[in-house]
Amino acid sequence: MVNREQSPAHPLTAVLDPVLLEVLACPAPDHAPLQLGEPGHPDALSLTCSECGRIYDVRDGIPVLLLDEARYADD
Repeated sequence: MVNREQSPAHPLTAVLDPVLLEVLACPAPDHAPLQLGEPGHPDALSLTCSECGRIYDVRDGIPVLLLDEARYADD
């Protein structure tokens, strides 16, 4: 479940279906909820895992939920 406490006008809400945002989860074994944006960049076109902190980019309106393409805020 995506954290909706962030800005309701987040850029991803215009690109991704709200139902999709509600069901997306981190592909890591914990399958934790994803949050809009990333640490330090809340309006970034990305999703961040609430547990492991992996950041998944959204390219052309498609979340890239591949573990080998995920990054961390330190990267």
